[in-house]
Amino acid sequence: MRLVEMEIARQDWKSMLCGCGGSAEHLARDLLQLAGGGSRQEPIDLSLEEHAWSPVVLWEPAPAVTSVALAALADDVALAAREWFLDLLHFMVAGEGTDEESARRGLDLPELCQGLALQGLWLLYEEVMSNRSLGAAGAAFEILTVLEPDRARLQRVREIAADWLPVCCRTGLCDDDLPVLDR
Repeated sequence: MRLVEMEIARQDWKSMLCGCGGSAEHLARDLLQLAGGGSRQEPIDLSLEEHAWSPVVLWEPAPAVTSVALAALADDVALAAREWFLDLLHFMVAGEGTDEESARRGLDLPELCQGLALQGLWLLYEEVMSNRSLGAAGAAFEILTVLEPDRARLQRVREIAADWLPVCCRTGLCDDDLPVLDR
């Protein structure tokens, strides 16, 4: 868990305004707890909805949360935690809006989160190709449908990994309504 701890420690959580209205300091503890789930395979029952993301906007901690999620994918976390961090990363890269306070400061949180996640593109491909679990492979592939500008590469991976991807990923249903980034 060294990478997750390091990434959490380098963020200034206390100075970030959380979606709940307080300091984002509690997110650091939550993320560390989730990453340290050891070998537990049970589902993780914690959501950062209304803290880092909502269906409408991302809040100030979203880029920091994105970085921590990528660190978790590069680290040795339990499968249940890995799937949780993939789902969280998907919320961050699929975000469409920025909270008012961050927007006033000129921040485009969805763009920042997508830019950070692009740095971990190969982590996502590795997750798909490792075939650790259907959930993890599918979540990673869905994130790639948002981020990957090379649609031919994405299609090739879809063909290679078809036996272990969920139906929506095999058929392209998960990427039909999501825009491709202009990069």
